[in-house]
Amino acid sequence: METTRRGLAWAHGCLAVQSLGGMLGPVTFLLPDGRQVSPLHVAPWGQDPNRATLPPILRELRGEWPCVPFGSDGSRPLPKGWSDAGETFAGADVPHGHGSNVHWSWGDCDERQVNLTCSYPDGHPVRQLCRRIVPDPQAAAIDITLEIEVRRPCRLPIGLHPTFRLTPRARSVRLEPGRYDEVRSFPGDVEPDAGLFAPGRQWSTLDGVDARDGSLIDGGSVPLDRNAEELLQLVGIDGVVALHYRDEGFRARLEWQKEHFPSLLLWYSNRGRTAYPWEGKHLALGVEPVCAAFDLGPAVSTADNPVASPTAPTSLSFHPDQPFITRYRLSVEAAALG
Repeated sequence: METTRRGLAWAHGCLAVQSLGGMLGPVTFLLPDGRQVSPLHVAPWGQDPNRATLPPILRELRGEWPCVPFGSDGSRPLPKGWSDAGETFAGADVPHGHGSNVHWSWGDCDERQVNLTCSYPDGHPVRQLCRRIVPDPQAAAIDITLEIEVRRPCRLPIGLHPTFRLTPRARSVRLEPGRYDEVRSFPGDVEPDAGLFAPGRQWSTLDGVDARDGSLIDGGSVPLDRNAEELLQLVGIDGVVALHYRDEGFRARLEWQKEHFPSLLLWYSNRGRTAYPWEGKHLALGVEPVCAAFDLGPAVSTADNPVASPTAPTSLSFHPDQPFITRYRLSVEAAALG
């Protein structure tokens, strides 16, 4: 099926949304001083004919989209303290959920909003996702609503997947998270031979993360100065993060409901993957509000795990009589250079 797109322009910018994955991007914002800035990432292989060999989620990867459920079940080694004895179901092994890999249906689209829906397969605990994208007529900002309807009572990890572009110069973008409780590293290898952070560890600050070679890394300044494919999770975050593009003089800001997404997963795609389509060149930062244990999928995230706590769960309860609705906002503002 061919990907279709809808575009929308308003006084403070323009945006595009595609049917595949319901992905938002690119987005160009107009700053008050007249500059145009585009913070969301668009993968460079989107027109490559060889992309048909990729999983659907990767074929035209871009921008921001919802992941229900977040992550995927799979056969992987788990260290002590981790279990995959939680809830699972047919389709739990699909990368970031059915909605990330299929074409959404267009709803009402006009000069004020874009609406999409995604129906899930029969037998899946999720029945439907609805997504509404509305530019703020008064600001360089976009308000997004996600509604989840389920067929039966269930627990699921869920997440949002904003992916931001990076420029080649190391540490040219500064990550500015709100208050958080701790930083955790992935309990293993995200990608063979591309690990950087000491696995299965925790720290009090993103600015001082131990590397596998014993050095200390500032995880809040990207791109990293070493090739890596890594994940860090900021647990117990307060629902806001910004990225300061220091060479370009602007800041992108993401705000969400912390009661729905108590953690922020950072995906460092930092030239670490060498296979097609990454080819050792891909630079992007996923800045992903989640209620999940990394991207380890439903069976792990709904089980007891080292990330989960009463204040920062790794899955949410859903009921067919109570549609789940969450709202979040992406905005930009001018900022100082350097």
